Amino acid sequence: MTPFLLFLVALVASAVSADEDPFIGVNIGTDMSDAPHPTQVAALLKSQNIRHVRLYNADRGMLAALAGTGIRVAISVPNDELLGIAQSNSTAANWVSRNVASHYPATNITAVCVGSEVPTALPNLGPILVTALSHIHSALVASNLDRYVKVSTPLPSSLILDSFPPSQAFFNRTWAPVLVPLLKFLQMTDSPLMLNIYPYYDYVGSNGVIPLDYALFRPLAPNKEAVDANTLLHYTNVFDAVIDAAYFAMADLNFTSVPVMVTETGWPSQGGLDERDANMENANTYNSNLIRHVVNRTGTPKRPGMAVSTYIYELYNEDLKPGPESEKNWGLFDADGRPVYVLHVTGSGSVLANDTTNQTYCAAKSGADEKMLQAALDWACGPGKVDCSELMQGQSCYEPDTVEAHANYAFDAYYHQMGKVPGSCDFNGVATITTTNPSHGRCVYPGRAFLSFNFLSISQANARNLPNSDGPTKIGEEIGFNCFVIARFLLAAGREVQLSSFIIGRSDSSSAAAWSIFAATVFQR
Repeated sequence: MTPFLLFLVALVASAVSADEDPFIGVNIGTDMSDAPHPTQVAALLKSQNIRHVRLYNADRGMLAALAGTGIRVAISVPNDELLGIAQSNSTAANWVSRNVASHYPATNITAVCVGSEVPTALPNLGPILVTALSHIHSALVASNLDRYVKVSTPLPSSLILDSFPPSQAFFNRTWAPVLVPLLKFLQMTDSPLMLNIYPYYDYVGSNGVIPLDYALFRPLAPNKEAVDANTLLHYTNVFDAVIDAAYFAMADLNFTSVPVMVTETGWPSQGGLDERDANMENANTYNSNLIRHVVNRTGTPKRPGMAVSTYIYELYNEDLKPGPESEKNWGLFDADGRPVYVLHVTGSGSVLANDTTNQTYCAAKSGADEKMLQAALDWACGPGKVDCSELMQGQSCYEPDTVEAHANYAFDAYYHQMGKVPGSCDFNGVATITTTNPSHGRCVYPGRAFLSFNFLSISQANARNLPNSDGPTKIGEEIGFNCFVIARFLLAAGREVQLSSFIIGRSDSSSAAAWSIFAATVFQR
């Protein structure tokens, strides 16, 4: 394997941990008028380094698209299927066979969410909820999958009453006949209590009692922190307070070993006239701070250092969602893969790739007028000073020979040539920013993520042991040749390459070429 391929393998390996705990994932809803194809969804997830997803069903197309990606998938039994599964072990077995066993392990299914917010969505099904969970679990046991696939049910945090101070929290007593056997089941199967936590609704419903900064994880002055008078624990955000309230509520029912997993949380980026706090700035602040909070293993005041794995609600805006305008705008991306806003999670590790603008591209708008596209293409390759030689016949980006495809290349080249400044991806309204990498085959677009190559792996001690010869040694030839090939590849891909040579064996000029190792650092244009 060439050093170039080895580097790519190492890059992927560093971005994917075998056991990510805690993790940040995303929910994927499909209530959209123009829902992306499952393969497009999978491509977006991979481009953003999203390693955990939760589906609201067990869609076969989506599960097939996720096969071989390594992405960990939580699937769901929809509420309208609960009754049948609770009434029949064979129905549960068929469900597991069809939706889990037939896809695993190619698709890395890690959990089955049985129903969603049943106590508030369909309270009449409450009495059969734990039976449904037990039947699904028994079917997994029969398929020898129970070690790999956990079973739980997402609950609304509204089941927790008197959530502040957390130490006084308890579950709604009406639901004790359901919650006690549920917690016994979760404890027995080593599964988490799944909670949907929405500080946005807590803030809006508090009528000004909860400060916005407290809901958004913004830093608070010590005298502004909320203090639990019973434990003297200080709370700096709603999220932690609700999680600790869940721990105390479980303890009130004598359960202390069941972990919490947050299956939904987020903040809407847009709302109606009466939803002024549903805006892009607040959504960006909440989700960016949430990611940092989770992956830095901050934990909660009650359980410091024990962070809670969390799924952000949600991947896409869902324009067909009923209710107020905010209901349609919880997504990180539009249906076409464009980021609604750019998360700022620097210093929080490799969680989502859209924490910088490096992963954005400029492409022609779908359905744009072809004459306007052609005019914009001509301008980009002319006055715009884009090198469009790769679009010539016989070159790597000539095919497909369409105005839209060629415009995609030219627009993206100009966008990166201009440093991705605002307005550089417009072209009289026929271009748009996207996170989907338009590169294909041998045609590599300038907007590919920043890469750096450094092959200076030979130590000074090893260098002194190299043969003292005027001619190149085998290792010198291989290193020099590999770096040369990489440089040529990158230049062909439209990248600027800086080469520097280091003399590691001899100081005389005659051996300089033979003993040079190139360190190639690739910069976006």
